[in-house]
Amino acid sequence: MTTAKDIMHPGAHWITKSDTLQHAAKLMRELDVGALPVGDESNRERLSGIITDRDIVLKCVAQGLDPSECRAADIIEGTPRWIDADADIQDVLHEMESHRIRRLPVIENKRMVGMISEADLARNLPDDQVAEFAGHIYASAGSRR
Repeated sequence: MTTAKDIMHPGAHWITKSDTLQHAAKLMRELDVGALPVGDESNRERLSGIITDRDIVLKCVAQGLDPSECRAADIIEGTPRWIDADADIQDVLHEMESHRIRRLPVIENKRMVGMISEADLARNLPDDQVAEFAGHIYASAGSRR
């Protein structure tokens, strides 16, 4: 059985809710990632949300706001989704497809141990499963534009 831990990108660099979007964007560039987990101030490893490069553009820059003034807390929304490290790959796909998310934190013993992205799925799944996943994720994307 292939598990979430088998295909995830291990480790994650966190930011806090008080970090600026400019800091987040610089960190994304340095780490060559498109998303960062956001933690609470009191417990940095308590997942409060995820911020993506797209979030920064659409919820800050496109609104005419200053990324050096906006905080991660200003743009994270909803309940963060995650998956247990021992979850089967089918559970990973179901979680990502049903919530139409492209990145999924992996949790083990109440700690985030990695992240699964579309690229991780593409590297580890047969082409037909990747195509089916993409169909679920992107099928409704046009209706949101």
